[in-house]
Amino acid sequence: MGKIERIQVAPEDREWLVKLVKDRNTPQKIVWRSQIVLFAGEGIGAVEVATRVGKSVLTVRRWRRRYASKGVDGLLKDATRPPGRKPLTARKIKQVVNLTLNDKPPDATHWSERTMAARTGIAPSSVHKIWAAHGLKPHLSKTFKLSCDPNFVAKVEDIVGLYLNPPDKALVLAVDEKSQIQALDRTQPGLPMKKGRCGTMTHDYKRNGTTTLFAALNMLDGTVIGQCMPRHRHREFLRFLKTIDERTLPNLDLHLIVDNYATHKTPAVKRWLKRHSRFHLHFTPTSGSWLNMVERFFAEITRKRIRRGVFKSVDELKQAIMDYLNHHNGSPKPYVWTKTAAEIFSKVARAKQALESQH
Repeated sequence: MGKIERIQVAPEDREWLVKLVKDRNTPQKIVWRSQIVLFAGEGIGAVEVATRVGKSVLTVRRWRRRYASKGVDGLLKDATRPPGRKPLTARKIKQVVNLTLNDKPPDATHWSERTMAARTGIAPSSVHKIWAAHGLKPHLSKTFKLSCDPNFVAKVEDIVGLYLNPPDKALVLAVDEKSQIQALDRTQPGLPMKKGRCGTMTHDYKRNGTTTLFAALNMLDGTVIGQCMPRHRHREFLRFLKTIDERTLPNLDLHLIVDNYATHKTPAVKRWLKRHSRFHLHFTPTSGSWLNMVERFFAEITRKRIRRGVFKSVDELKQAIMDYLNHHNGSPKPYVWTKTAAEIFSKVARAKQALESQH
């Protein structure tokens, strides 16, 4: 009973097994499986083999039988095991996808993994795998807005033309106002960042007034002409136009890209522009603020300096804004527009087609 029946190991198999045992790159589980077969081929008993390789007698007998039935190849890979759960049927997968795309739960605007699992009778992890395989994300949505401006095509071609092919002896300036910037002071001091913990700040705050940042982004070199003013009227816009006039070379034409805000079109503004012929205003389409590149600068100053700032007064806020502008202009980087008008029109057409197909 102390020995198992001797197994026959072919010479070529023995040579292969010896190489596997001696090779440093062989995984350890392959090494001891090979040793079991080599020892068993020499007629050594199961108990002794188990002691030598440090495994149980049952393990020794299992791999001896595996070699006898499948040869050395059978030692190189684990036996496949039947799954603990039956795989999802194509019909069940189709049901989950169809419900996700075409239906909603009775008490919510979108499905979650748990609500879909309860509806279809499968595990939430299975729902997750189906959604991942089909690129479905019911918990996410994106906003969009299509311009209804009757002159959309002409305005886009005009502005994109300025970006891609600016006129000679002229500057292209993206101009806009970031209004109602609040000087917010927190009611309690936050905790500083440290290893393993992010910085904190209180949710509630004190309002200490507002300011409006007028900005003109030079599309040639990325510098910004900025000015903070208390209000957002045509008077302030005229003051900013005068600032631009003073801070740019007088021999250059100025092409200003602006939105359709009423303060940009008042009679007083038109009279001033008529007296200053080097100024040319180009209006973005309605709902087309994304065409104005200064919005990219506003996003950066908000993220980097304003949103998490603590300001005890409007003067502190204005100083922080001007410090940011000076730092930005110290090493400016131009914003580069890459899309052609044709590419924009193509994308808009696809969006309209997709919307119309749903109604």
